[in-house]
Amino acid sequence: MLAYIIRRLLLIIPTLFGIMVINFIVIQAAPGGPIEQLIATFEGTAVDLTARVSGAGPTETLDDGLPGGGVGGGPGDATTSKYRGAQGLDPELIQELERQFGFDKPAHERFFQMLWNYMRFDFGESFFRDRTVVDLVLEKMPVSISLGLWTTLLVYLISIPLGIAKAVRDGARFDVWSSGVIIVGNAIPSFLFAILLIVLFAGGRYFDWFPLRGLTSPNWEDMSTIQQVGDYLWHMVLPVVSMVIGGFAGLTLLTKNSFLEEINKQYVVTARAKGLSERRVLYGHVFRNAMLIVIAGFPSAFVGILFTGALLTEIIFSLDGLGLLGFEAAIGRDYPVMFASLYFFTLLGLIMQLIGDITYTIVDPRIDFESREV
Repeated sequence: MLAYIIRRLLLIIPTLFGIMVINFIVIQAAPGGPIEQLIATFEGTAVDLTARVSGAGPTETLDDGLPGGGVGGGPGDATTSKYRGAQGLDPELIQELERQFGFDKPAHERFFQMLWNYMRFDFGESFFRDRTVVDLVLEKMPVSISLGLWTTLLVYLISIPLGIAKAVRDGARFDVWSSGVIIVGNAIPSFLFAILLIVLFAGGRYFDWFPLRGLTSPNWEDMSTIQQVGDYLWHMVLPVVSMVIGGFAGLTLLTKNSFLEEINKQYVVTARAKGLSERRVLYGHVFRNAMLIVIAGFPSAFVGILFTGALLTEIIFSLDGLGLLGFEAAIGRDYPVMFASLYFFTLLGLIMQLIGDITYTIVDPRIDFESREV
């Protein structure tokens, strides 16, 4: 197993490199960029989408009025600038902007400099926030971790027992009506369910039982420890419920189908013929084999819930997490935040896949990755 883990860790390097190359090329080809954003601001034609989404304040700059340096974009001649709207602006200003953003270097130099910095976990500074990317990520991390962990935990705690119960009662009344509930939950997007919860329980129209925004109350620091825990859980109820409703349907059906496939196999018939109780057959023999496919999907499910599935939920409930940070960086062309988020998410996803393989062997020791080629 150790040799397999080492091979997988080594395979992360070219995989991560390839993903970064593809996305870097795509960004270079995409129209717009941070310099265009500033030129539009100078011309008075900029549209601050991030402020509309998150209610953020004005753009933060360095002492000289220019954003911090970084990677991305492309170089341009100040005299015959390729930037739309740059005509009429001082060419020296355009050159200074390119130097500040690091666009005065060829694309390949910027790319390899970025990779060298990322290998040392130096992600630079945000173009428009005057803060390091690491500080931004650490600030937003508690929100996304809270949403991801609670949602994943509840989804698995609900889906696995429900899927087993549906498999055991396949075709019965319980299976039919629970399937109806699952279909409805799967058909309603989580963000629509989040809006419904706000209307019903957050003072939108009927009840005012839960807070509408934020992870904690403004006076959270003045509370006792027990009050802080209660306040935190109180704020998490609606966002987590909205994400769980949209996430448990697929895993429930996957668990049910996996158990049905195992229940109909010959070794189960043999175990029953030996006089073993139904509970021992189900949890002593079927469970271990049926859970393999569920465990295989855990890494992708966790990463998806943690970083992508929570985006709209963070926007609706005004939760300033990593999903919202990445969205604002994309529409605002904040390349250091964009590429650092991509690098971090990809690396975490690859590591989670390896953890999923290791969990495979824990659940079923018969699986031997040593004898397989990566």
